[in-house]
Amino acid sequence: MSANYIKFQDVKKSYGSGNAQINALAGVDFEIEKGEFCILLGSSGAGKTTLLNMLGGMDTVTSGHIEFDGREVSAFGKKELIEYRRHDVGFVFQFYNLIPNLTALENVEIAAQLCKNPIPAAEALDMVGLSERANNFPAQLSGGEQQRVAIARALAKNPRLLLCDEPTGALDYVTGKAVLKLLYDLSKKRGTTVIIITHNQAIAPMADRIIKIKSGKILSNELNSNITPIDEIEW
Repeated sequence: MSANYIKFQDVKKSYGSGNAQINALAGVDFEIEKGEFCILLGSSGAGKTTLLNMLGGMDTVTSGHIEFDGREVSAFGKKELIEYRRHDVGFVFQFYNLIPNLTALENVEIAAQLCKNPIPAAEALDMVGLSERANNFPAQLSGGEQQRVAIARALAKNPRLLLCDEPTGALDYVTGKAVLKLLYDLSKKRGTTVIIITHNQAIAPMADRIIKIKSGKILSNELNSNITPIDEIEW
């Protein structure tokens, strides 16, 4: 593993000014190694989405440094950020954001067309177990199937970093567990670094690394020496 694959160093993020200023992140420091399956835990308003957006190049720091694989993301210009988001990072959100008038396959193909070394769309759908649903439109798919299409769309970019914002938040218990298992298995089979942000503490035992955040500050960053299979986790 590569040490310091992801590194946050005294990262601060503020919105507004004066009496209206909100400090979303108040000096964040942590590191994540290559290929880890990491869960970032925090309640609503803790700063976890802000953190994820900055790591993904969708938001900028107020101060501090963010590094990814030896490159300082926080110093990127507009063009560099576009290239970084396009080629290095895959995103999976709580809501699937699929294009309703495109089939599952076409939704994945759009992402594959953006990148230098994509995974073919049909192969990405097969990886998430949806080959037989390739020609279905989002409205013809269940919530779990739509989320799996969204994961396939992110995977088609062949990203080195997969960022997931509450990916099971809109799913029922059984489907949520299936999606988490899929993400974990993909991480282990492909060596992709996966970061999931969630408020669900029950799923933390399945992670290689557990980071806890509260009020814009890191409370803990621990390696998990006793990983629990998702099949054995209840909530």
